Amino acid sequence: MAKYDLLVIGSGPSGQRAAVSAVKKGKLVALVEMRSVVGGVCINTGTIPSKTMREAVLHLSGYNYRSIYGMNYRVKEKITMADLAFRVQHVIKTEIDVTEAQLSRAGVEIVSGVASFVDDHHIHVDGPRGSNTYEAENIVIAVGTRPADSPTVPVNGRTIINSDQVLELPELPKSLIVVGGGVIGVEYTCMFAALGVRVTLIEKRPRLLEFADQEIVEALSYHLRDSRVTMRLGEEVASVEDLHDGAVAANLESKKRVSGDALLYAVGRQGNIDELNLAAAGIEADKRGRIPVDKDFRTKVPHIFAVGDVIGFPALASVSMEQGRIASERAFGNETVQSNPSFYPYGIYTIPEISFIGKTEEQLTEEDVPYEVGVAYYREIARGQIRGDTTGRLKLIFHRETRQVLGVHIIGEGAAELVHIGQAVMALNSTVDYFIDTVFNYPTLAEAYKAAAFNGINRLARFEG
Repeated sequence: MAKYDLLVIGSGPSGQRAAVSAVKKGKLVALVEMRSVVGGVCINTGTIPSKTMREAVLHLSGYNYRSIYGMNYRVKEKITMADLAFRVQHVIKTEIDVTEAQLSRAGVEIVSGVASFVDDHHIHVDGPRGSNTYEAENIVIAVGTRPADSPTVPVNGRTIINSDQVLELPELPKSLIVVGGGVIGVEYTCMFAALGVRVTLIEKRPRLLEFADQEIVEALSYHLRDSRVTMRLGEEVASVEDLHDGAVAANLESKKRVSGDALLYAVGRQGNIDELNLAAAGIEADKRGRIPVDKDFRTKVPHIFAVGDVIGFPALASVSMEQGRIASERAFGNETVQSNPSFYPYGIYTIPEISFIGKTEEQLTEEDVPYEVGVAYYREIARGQIRGDTTGRLKLIFHRETRQVLGVHIIGEGAAELVHIGQAVMALNSTVDYFIDTVFNYPTLAEAYKAAAFNGINRLARFEG
């Protein structure tokens, strides 16, 4: 029986980082992956495919340049699902190759097969080359999630699909129903709307993306409506019908009926724990397959850790990587490595994209924190005009008394890159004056920080005056 210092179940971002971190300490590490290729949901069905599809949509539709060349501007007139899939498959293959090379170079042993616990130190793997049992001093569960099922939505992979099946659509639908106003649902709503598909978005909550800044979400909602998206907020699906004419209909609790060529069900994710036999290791999960952990990502069994999407919010690839690293460090007694979740950035790849870090106005108001806001609009920044993005904006929130930066919220192209400037300033506990006193390249979108800072300081001066 093979014995390891660390055995990792799942080769997504969190599993990769946990394995590599342990190897760098001279530990013997094995990584178990149920797919025939590494990368987990992130590379194969989730983050990388959806963001690559978004890039293909933006390019082929000419979306980013319509404000310059006109609303009818297109790079390709008749865009097909095959056009989108071609680019996605190329990127997936490259990412898999890169990940395999990195793990091989690091010295991580990859075991193919489905893992299940025998007890808290032994894992049975049933793979294409037979079955084996492995012993490990420490174990990291990084199995990720899959789209959640619903008895009211009979996913058939043709007209009624989940987010893993988007690229399997035989053709681009003329109309699409999206059920779910979370990150995945809104991202795909934006992509299909940019392609000219008539989208109806159904969300049972009163607003989209409830964890994001309300003003930013309102700006996104405006863009969605401007792209002819119909939003049914505060509505819940009672049943879904696969109609005989190739269409699909969603019957709402409010007795409304919405029809379309296809329906995308994007409500929630379910942990991939079905095959793990967690009970044998003394571990339990909730009804959504999420495994409870402490601040160091330990389960109730001290030498077994869980990281990534399987532990729940925020379920971001970037955060999952950090969770894997910390879990690996704690497994081998390193308590000095620290990470501050309050400085984790969020990137939502809608069209236009959204990114933020720190507190929202709603949170600060609830906490009775005195704050001021400075806003810069892309249309007032030369680079915004050059790029053709005249609708984006950057919002700085800072403390009225100490002037410390409390939050940065951006909507517009480049938001997920731009937010890192604010992240660095916040991590260094700096103030809004940093942006006032710093020279930025011209013309760049980064100048929006300076414009927003001046806007906020001027508001503060008027009030104090």
